[in-house]
Amino acid sequence: MKNAIIYSMLLISFVFSQNNVATTSAAFLEIGPGARSLGMGSAYVSVADDPSTLYWNPAGIANLSRPEVQSFYSPWLVETQFYYNTAVVPLGTFGTLGFSFTAITMDEMLVRTVQNPEPSEYGQKFDAGNISMGIAFAKKLTDRFSFGFQTKFIQETIWQMSSKGYAIDIGTLFITKKDLRIGMSISNYGGKLGMDGVNTLVDIDVDENIYGNNDRIDGSLSTSHWPLPLMFRFGLSREFIFGNNKLILAADAIHPNNNPEYLNLGLEFNFFNTAFIRIGQSHTLYELKFNDEESGTIGMGPEQGLSFGAGLQYKIPRGPLLRIDYVFTEFGVFKHIEGYSISFSF
Repeated sequence: MKNAIIYSMLLISFVFSQNNVATTSAAFLEIGPGARSLGMGSAYVSVADDPSTLYWNPAGIANLSRPEVQSFYSPWLVETQFYYNTAVVPLGTFGTLGFSFTAITMDEMLVRTVQNPEPSEYGQKFDAGNISMGIAFAKKLTDRFSFGFQTKFIQETIWQMSSKGYAIDIGTLFITKKDLRIGMSISNYGGKLGMDGVNTLVDIDVDENIYGNNDRIDGSLSTSHWPLPLMFRFGLSREFIFGNNKLILAADAIHPNNNPEYLNLGLEFNFFNTAFIRIGQSHTLYELKFNDEESGTIGMGPEQGLSFGAGLQYKIPRGPLLRIDYVFTEFGVFKHIEGYSISFSF
């Protein structure tokens, strides 16, 4: 009875939770990496069988039997660049270690102010960027159940301001006797982030009515602190074998703390374990609702559309296993986004 009440409360919170759009910091943590996982519509929390699973479900690295490295690159929105690099090192019966590095970069831009809205090409410049570095550990607790976690350092910077913090990801993966894979993960559990730096320093005159006092007392403006984008994922996937070919079907349910709930759906065709074709749809059933005084309730769908992916795998003679993947994702008014992954399994 107690478990039934708990499950009912979780289901109610999943369906009727309040939208909190634009109320979190470090939004770059919501960008999914890996051309394979993105090609499957980001339905990957239960598939979780390559190094990119450090982002989706850290428990998945427990099932990797060989050291593997992977690098993912995507030209992201508004002329930014997204990088995600991972390495996985199995330790036998002791478990598996994983390392990840995420970065968002952009080119320098001219500093524009109210007094100088159109600076010359020789004016002062600024840039912005975000990074995240993680260390993960996962272990098989039984032959079908694995548990993993990742601790992360997070930093956001813009011009002379920055924010820093820490977070943890936790995941589990269970494979039933009928080979149904069940994955769950909680990502970005941590404290709040707030900007700090020299741009908040100001000179203060404590009492402007007093002549001759110190009118340049050092002071600092206080900035708001915002929580991280906490995400709960639950997913199911199943592999079907047809001779030398395979088909993977996957579905994830996502519950974020800053957006409505939605589903990710995806599939992958594996031809002779050499060529791969993928298709997926993320943010299915997503609808952001808000009230308008004139029109009443208005619903907005997601920008993300269908994802298409392809990959090739080749065993280098006397060398590592090489895998190259590509993804193409429709993105509404931004047209589309592409991504590329390359991995080596030793």
